[in-house]
Amino acid sequence: MNYKDYYKTLGVAKKASQDEIQKAYRKLARKLHPDVNKSDGAETRFKEINEAYEALKDPEKRSQYDRFGSAWQQAQTTGGPPPGFEDIFGFGGPGGTRVEFSGAPSGFSSFFDMLFGGAGGGAGGPRQQASWPAGGWPGGQAPRGPSRGQDREAQIRLTLEEAARGGSRELQISDPETGQTRKLRVKIPAGVRPGQRIRLANQGGPAPPGGKRGSLYLKIELLPHPRYRLEGSDLMATLPLSPWEAALGGKVSVDTLEGERTVRIPPGSSSGRKIRLRGLGFPGPGGANGDLYAELKILVPEALTDREKELFSELAEESPFEARPSD
Repeated sequence: MNYKDYYKTLGVAKKASQDEIQKAYRKLARKLHPDVNKSDGAETRFKEINEAYEALKDPEKRSQYDRFGSAWQQAQTTGGPPPGFEDIFGFGGPGGTRVEFSGAPSGFSSFFDMLFGGAGGGAGGPRQQASWPAGGWPGGQAPRGPSRGQDREAQIRLTLEEAARGGSRELQISDPETGQTRKLRVKIPAGVRPGQRIRLANQGGPAPPGGKRGSLYLKIELLPHPRYRLEGSDLMATLPLSPWEAALGGKVSVDTLEGERTVRIPPGSSSGRKIRLRGLGFPGPGGANGDLYAELKILVPEALTDREKELFSELAEESPFEARPSD
């Protein structure tokens, strides 16, 4: 497996704090997000920084990465990288979607038990295939064996925009039994939510003779967005304002999933006030969109010109307004 230096990808030192890693990721995400940066290679870099942040954002995962490098995910599941392991955790890059296999949930056969020789039996263990005994089965009837292969689960990472509009995506899956790579085209429903699963029939583990493959369940994970936060079917965003825009009011532009919209800011608005844009949120379960809430945040220039200082001083002398009124 090729080593990937996730610290270098995020531009931080190996001794960086979790806060420094988060700040570096957010800065790069805002710069490289496909909706913001249309230059060649930006999308690939965006995927790389998300892959790096996934490994480093959690102290436990980070510890596994520091010990085992690019095999940290296998190590997290097995306690250490298996001998002769291969990179079975998916493929990234333009034209394909990164898919990472994870441990199977309750009720599914364990993918890693099959890969790394785990014990069989139980609802989570691999199905056992009966063998034909010498002399034949009593009564001439063989016991009824399994009719389908194992179910598997994998994660698929989507941007908020991809999850909202849905569409068709191509996946590349490494088949551990044959070592071959399969390409699948998956239809993603509009409005799919984090934690939901898409079932791909007959794309799971191989079946016994005469049976059918198991199913592959794709669990949805949303990548962090530089502007929006999803709450139910509503989107939360921050709308920066200058002090004069907040004081005087006026019209400003707001980015939405459907393009820019113009909103009116009431005069005398303070930080924390929310402007509601109806129907411009995330698609809801019933088909109707949620709302977009733009929370106002007043920003003050870090450096003032002499003229600006003079005007602010005049305002301070002239205005009777008190931000901290005395009792």
